[in-house]
Amino acid sequence: MSSQEKEDINLNCSLSGYDYELPGELIAQNPAVPRDSSRLLVVNSLDNGEETQPLHCIFRDLPELLQPGDLLVMNNTKVIPARLYGHKSSGAEVEVLLLEERQYNCWLALVKPGKRFKLGTKIIFPGGKNNSTAKSLLDQPLTATVIETDSATGGRLLQFDLPEKVSLVEVLGQFGEIPLPPYITGSMAADEQYQTVYADRPGAIAAPTAGLHFTPELLQKLSDRQINQAFITLHVGVGTFRPVEVEDVTTHEMHEEWIQVPQATIDQIKATQEAGGRVIAVGTTAVRALEGAAQLGDIQAYIGKTNLFIYPGYEWRVVDGLITNFHLPRSSLLMLVSALIGRERLLKIYSIAIAAHYRFYSFGDAMLIINNS
Repeated sequence: MSSQEKEDINLNCSLSGYDYELPGELIAQNPAVPRDSSRLLVVNSLDNGEETQPLHCIFRDLPELLQPGDLLVMNNTKVIPARLYGHKSSGAEVEVLLLEERQYNCWLALVKPGKRFKLGTKIIFPGGKNNSTAKSLLDQPLTATVIETDSATGGRLLQFDLPEKVSLVEVLGQFGEIPLPPYITGSMAADEQYQTVYADRPGAIAAPTAGLHFTPELLQKLSDRQINQAFITLHVGVGTFRPVEVEDVTTHEMHEEWIQVPQATIDQIKATQEAGGRVIAVGTTAVRALEGAAQLGDIQAYIGKTNLFIYPGYEWRVVDGLITNFHLPRSSLLMLVSALIGRERLLKIYSIAIAAHYRFYSFGDAMLIINNS
């Protein structure tokens, strides 16, 4: 093995190998209008030792870029109004970000200011902020009590005080707001713009953003061209966005996220493979769900949690291609995409996208990575 090859392997496992500089003006603050007018960078997943150039397209070109018999697998999770503002009995203001429900109406949450939340602390959420159109199901302030700390996330377990048979998810629209990523500071986007058009399974704290580019009309055009569609559910949680903080990325531990890969989707995947079609994941969350359901070998229906961390060297079991947005430096998402086409090549492609003024991150443009050989 040459010294260059050894250096490349070391960089694949090194956090600093996934760094790049992005001009701030390329961080998208609002989605494209209409959704499918965003730009699409098309990359062949097979390099074959050649420096193939990506194609510059528009997302609505997707039906012509795929082949009849291909299968798009999408994440149908729905973002909940997970950010709540309230106060303690002392009047001190509080900010809460719900992460996941551990037991009925008992949620793991990140809280600010975290160090002041001792066991037994009661939080009162008056509601009414940015949610005037929400249906009123609770005619009193929402309250919760801190019952436990969580060392893995630094968060707290909050037991919400609600009438019997009333779920927190049902009343969140009265009290919470959709949590946009912190790098989106000037967005005028309404809540529905941070949801995919096929979102119908509430539970995520962030959108599976590769799916934001689809419109009902585009989905119909894909169907008309016999490009099939199937769904999984991965409730996007803190694990997707937690920064990688260890220099040796192989020691990074992903936070678990809840997934469901139904039997109907498994049947579509196997039929696609048997017919010679390609399985194309829409977003990194769809990748993690599909590959997570295949960790025992053959993909099978699955309901539960996954902490699968994909980085270069990963042995792919299900996914043939990927639609994805452009991701933050040093992120686990960047490492996942690198596992599909190589770290060095991906960074070169990102340089091309930056030079061409593509828009980055959640509301940004997209990339299609697929084997067109």
